[in-house]
Amino acid sequence: MPGEHTYKPFDADIDAIRSAITAMGGLVERQFLRAVDAVRHGDLGLAMQVMADEKVVNQMHVESDLRCNQVIAKRQPIAIDLREIIAVIHGINDLERIGDEAKKIALKARTFEGGKLPIPVGKLLQMSELVSEMLRESIDAFVRKDASAANRLFQRDVEVDALRDELIAELMGKMAQEPMGVSDALSMVFIVQSIERVGDHAKNIAEYVVHVVEGFDPRHGRVAQDGQ
Repeated sequence: MPGEHTYKPFDADIDAIRSAITAMGGLVERQFLRAVDAVRHGDLGLAMQVMADEKVVNQMHVESDLRCNQVIAKRQPIAIDLREIIAVIHGINDLERIGDEAKKIALKARTFEGGKLPIPVGKLLQMSELVSEMLRESIDAFVRKDASAANRLFQRDVEVDALRDELIAELMGKMAQEPMGVSDALSMVFIVQSIERVGDHAKNIAEYVVHVVEGFDPRHGRVAQDGQ
């Protein structure tokens, strides 16, 4: 495997860290999809599973963060090795926040018990499926050190943002036309915003890979371009 060292204990530490982010990424993806399904079907049982998963995600976050800090203290890595460990610390923070967004989405399932939504489900599913693919690809890119994924996910994030804007505009129109349905529509606005934020966190993870492989943070250049 590229990047292996002659010092085997260090390789074992790095492999354990990579495995941790992969496992955590898989769990939060399932958590996110369950949360969306809980809303879609008004399924409170699925919502409860999301809450149970959140406790596991939080525990994995604490354990992985501790492992990363122990490796830094014991092995004193430099260059790409240090960047990878720091990227894992950032990445697991993003994954934990995805878990938080999944919990927020699942809590809204109580509003739609029975599956009666204020808007047709098609565009919401399109957005959540796109975000789920982003999350899956970002974790895969992290494991394979595929820096090219950041550009692909940036473009997908633009698509997600466009869907968010369309859905929120539709919901605002619904609130104006049907005052009695404002509460349900507002709950759906919060769900749409949470789905979009999950995409943002997935994009962040892919951008950490660029920093690991190429040694610079692409977000800094993007901020400079936006400010021109």
